[in-house]
Amino acid sequence: MRRFIALLLLFLPAFSLAVCIEDDTAQKICLEKPAARVISLYGAYTEIVSALGAEETIIARTKNDDTVEEVKDAPVLGTGLRPNIEYILALRPDLVLSRGSKASAEAISQMRARGIAVAAFDPESVAQTLSAIERIGALLGRETQGKELASKIKSEVEAVASKTAKVTSRPAVAFEVRAEPLTLAGSGGIVAELIKIAGGEVAVKADKKLVRFDMEALLALNPDAYVVQSGPMNKNPPPPAERPFHRKLKAVKEGRVLVVDEKEISRPGVGLGGAAETLGRFLHPELWR
Repeated sequence: MRRFIALLLLFLPAFSLAVCIEDDTAQKICLEKPAARVISLYGAYTEIVSALGAEETIIARTKNDDTVEEVKDAPVLGTGLRPNIEYILALRPDLVLSRGSKASAEAISQMRARGIAVAAFDPESVAQTLSAIERIGALLGRETQGKELASKIKSEVEAVASKTAKVTSRPAVAFEVRAEPLTLAGSGGIVAELIKIAGGEVAVKADKKLVRFDMEALLALNPDAYVVQSGPMNKNPPPPAERPFHRKLKAVKEGRVLVVDEKEISRPGVGLGGAAETLGRFLHPELWR
């Protein structure tokens, strides 16, 4: 019996390093030890890894993943939706972090079929983002840091919500995801939640993340405020005041237009508190004076 206990104690530390989580595709991801070689296929997840103090684990990134200075020299392996899977195999990662969207499903399936551990997350709310952060922390052996980071972001978001809780007027906000074809954020995603936290209401009531619009529909919507995201999904959007139809909108006539960095506002990650504050300062500047 003593020998059995001694053997058990000998191997117990190795067993304690193992970690398992369930990702947003209902896949159970189990690692024998915390990931030390990580490939991130989404910039938001690279930022999370960095915020957890584990940027040294990132061994490759996508071409649009350029916000974390420490990983800018890491190899580039295509886009998050169409990564170079042969390259990924050659790099021998312990873990690949991917978006869990439908558009990423084929690449995720191919990687898993090749024996690559892929953790996929597709948060559509603040709460789901905080959960993803905690699970990424667990996979990196930084469970405590993950919980602390999630708690910090939650406090930042709640601070904005507290400021705007008693506003008497909540402007209807059109959030432009793309100028061509015109695509606005609907009520079914994290952008709509951030707008509400910031003291507004998303103008498009369709329960979808993205909604295609024609100009007649936009003019009928006639939002109180207009936010344009600029970034990979909406490259170099022309100012609304310089667009013939947009000039007719109340928001444009009254100068209630804001251009934001897509990577700041639309990413489900460490910047949620800052994104909520940016929108809050735009919609209710009097609260920050």
